Amino acid sequence: MNADFFSAVEDIEKEKGIPRAYMYEKIEQAMLAAFRKDHPEYGENVQVILDEDKKRIDMMVNKTVVDEVTDPTVEIEVEAAKRIIKRAAAGDEIAIPVETKKFGRIAAQAAKQVIIQGIREAERGIIFDEFTSKEHEILTGVVSRVEPRTGGVSIKISSNSEFTEAMLAPGERIKGEVLTEGDRIKVYVVEVRKSTRGPQVLISRTHPGIVRRMFELEVPEIFNGTVEIKSIAREAGSRTKIAVWSNEPDVDPIGACVGPRGGRVASIVNELNGEKIDIVKYSECPEEYIAAALAPAEVLSVTLLDEGRSCRVIVPDSQLSLAIGKEGQNARLAAKLTGYKIDIKPGSEA
Repeated sequence: MNADFFSAVEDIEKEKGIPRAYMYEKIEQAMLAAFRKDHPEYGENVQVILDEDKKRIDMMVNKTVVDEVTDPTVEIEVEAAKRIIKRAAAGDEIAIPVETKKFGRIAAQAAKQVIIQGIREAERGIIFDEFTSKEHEILTGVVSRVEPRTGGVSIKISSNSEFTEAMLAPGERIKGEVLTEGDRIKVYVVEVRKSTRGPQVLISRTHPGIVRRMFELEVPEIFNGTVEIKSIAREAGSRTKIAVWSNEPDVDPIGACVGPRGGRVASIVNELNGEKIDIVKYSECPEEYIAAALAPAEVLSVTLLDEGRSCRVIVPDSQLSLAIGKEGQNARLAAKLTGYKIDIKPGSEA
């Protein structure tokens, strides 16, 4: 049985990555707890010895050899001690083997629970560490369940060999996106928390970070640092504006992001359920940057105002509705992208 036990521990280490030392510690705790449940009179003078080389598990009670016993839990008479160790003499400390078969059923069950709980905690720790390393990254998940009443979606996500279930909350779903069981989707890992039920991975499809990571994956120039993403403003499911800048004069940052025949940005748009993406060129000059951010509208002039970070923008009368956008979306995203309050006026009024 002992040989099988050590083999099982070795298999668990290989399959789940739980260190043997950790499992041995939990097993020792479980055996001691089981023994003390049946023998509450024994204190700390009990020890468990796990010998991997000999494939043996032994439990010992440490007792002092005395001429006359006053406390049988910590003392043993000389004659009895000599039956265990022939040269035992008064004053010696000896370890007396305990027959683990004598454990009561309840105590054995308690030991089993401690071992199972210990392994479960270790698994949770491994999963927590693995997914914490993936915070602010994109993972691919498979939709395992859709809650029709709440709109929440349960997604099985994996990282290396570790798997866990994460809930995509209704507020983190892209508006208008229909998900069904078995769909493979990309999600952004916002945060990983510890909870009583194990690691809780918070994921999103609406976070601006997912757009940033997708461009890093699709555009080699962003990945290697030639092109830099300066800012992102997003209204998930509808429109995103992204400001980019090239560190090399001969590299067009917008062209690099769009890709040959628009292939790079098209793949991102498809992944985000058809969300429109405006790519604008970042500029150190606020007036140029604000004008570019209001694309596709044409801008006649940009005037920075004294009060805070605000400006007045003049556009042709025919471009006013385009500059403001449907329900003010274009102006709102441009303001969020640049960090300026934008007051748009038609040319005739100016």
